[in-house]
Amino acid sequence: MSRLTRPRDELKACYDVIVVGSGYGGGVTASRLARAGKRVAVLERGREVLTGEFPSRFPDLKNELRVRGRRVSMGPDTALFDVRLGEDMHVVVGNGVGGGSLVNAGVALRPDSRVLTDPVWPGQIAQDGTLDEGYRRASYWLRPMPDPRASEMTKYKVLEKAGKAVGQEIVASPIAISYEETVNPAGIKQPACTRCGDCCGGCNVGAKNTVALTYLPEAVKHGAEIYSEVTVRYVDKTPAGTWRVTALPTAGAKGSGDGREIVLEAAMVVLAAGTLGSTEILMRSRERGLRVSDELGKRFSANGDIIAFGYGSKVPVNSIGVGYPAKVEGLEIGASVSGQLMIRDAETLSNEMNVQEGALPSALAPALPIMFVPNGRLLGALQSLISGVYKGPFAGLQTYFAVSHDSAGGCFRLDDDRLVLTWPGAKAEACYGRLDAMLKAVVADAGGDYVKNPLAGTVMGHQPATAHPLGGCGMGHERSNGVVDHKCRVFDATAGAGSTAVHDGLYVIDGAIMPRSLGVNPLLTITALAERAMIHLAHDMGCDIGAAA
Repeated sequence: MSRLTRPRDELKACYDVIVVGSGYGGGVTASRLARAGKRVAVLERGREVLTGEFPSRFPDLKNELRVRGRRVSMGPDTALFDVRLGEDMHVVVGNGVGGGSLVNAGVALRPDSRVLTDPVWPGQIAQDGTLDEGYRRASYWLRPMPDPRASEMTKYKVLEKAGKAVGQEIVASPIAISYEETVNPAGIKQPACTRCGDCCGGCNVGAKNTVALTYLPEAVKHGAEIYSEVTVRYVDKTPAGTWRVTALPTAGAKGSGDGREIVLEAAMVVLAAGTLGSTEILMRSRERGLRVSDELGKRFSANGDIIAFGYGSKVPVNSIGVGYPAKVEGLEIGASVSGQLMIRDAETLSNEMNVQEGALPSALAPALPIMFVPNGRLLGALQSLISGVYKGPFAGLQTYFAVSHDSAGGCFRLDDDRLVLTWPGAKAEACYGRLDAMLKAVVADAGGDYVKNPLAGTVMGHQPATAHPLGGCGMGHERSNGVVDHKCRVFDATAGAGSTAVHDGLYVIDGAIMPRSLGVNPLLTITALAERAMIHLAHDMGCDIGAAA
């Protein structure tokens, strides 16, 4: 597929709509509003990475890590993986045209109905029926389905057996992947998944239904312009009532050294830069005088995430990707996730969890023996350095991705113009104890040792980590309990404005709007809420955004 992005010097001074970010929320917004005939510009901080360009070797992967923390700063701002090391919690997100869809596992689940009927949400979310239509449209475009051969994968069989031992049945996970050659709704031809296991490192096959292969090509087809390596700093209102967006070329990008700002105007601005990006932009904007809710930066949730391992299993597990082209001929891993245990509790929602068997990308394979040295597994690590990770001790490595429910007790603040997450009680969240107990039991069934964090004792410390950051610009009934309303419009806190007044033309549409944990991988819900916001916007503006078949 040809590139979607344009050279930065083609940026115009004015648009009808500026979308900041190109993940699920940004992709939906750009596609729908371009269909409505709006002049749309999409500004993405990261760069465009095409199918076949994702890292397949460890030296390449090292260059795709942007790591920032209080005591560390390494890697380019255009790197594919954005790692934020915090004092209380670490966060890992994707960075590029297509957002997190480029490097997630693609697991597409709808939350328990109790999640979206929680009173923390505006009542309209559960009551007006448009969220169901949002999910329908999201499913049409992302086309999640279980792997029809999931039960043949070794890691699936290992989790299936362990599930029975703990009284749980395995379920094949719906994944946004094409398992047969197809032409998708955007008209893009996609080959069939090879089950190489590299989903979380970037799909070099082109079978993964990322935003870059679905919503964004549709947006471009209808006239949207996409510009990569543009970092938005803040937004403010012009005297004429339009919105001004101030940005810089992303550090390290061509032309980034001259310090010249990029200033654009539009009648509408949609912040879709992810939980970290949208919250940070809105906080900077508040510092410059934009009046928004005092709830900005609050109710951060890690979605009860955990990534953990079982080491020393006596049976092969095959949870390390082989990549494409395959590094090991004839070895099928499956998608990054093929199956999961769905632990349910009809009485107590917070007790629910999803435990998914996972696969690490092949580019990470050479580093795995080194990663496990700090935990006293030197002998196994040395054996694998000699024999390779597809043989010896690492052939039995179990990888688990789990999501559950936390208290959404984290808060963001700006510190020297840098977004900082604080959550002093994060490690003590009850969800981690429940997940530890379940994962220990699952790992033990295969004869392995539970390893919660192979990098404990390094710069990673013992803090929990999440790949599903949510909140910071949470939905609310009014500005006293939310940053955006049920239509994703930013509440206006200008003196004299009503409690439900909004800034006309300013939206946040991404994971930042979640006011609580979801308990499932969030991509489908983010997409559905974005589709729902567009349905309401089209109704309010009297325009045609098109509908899914």
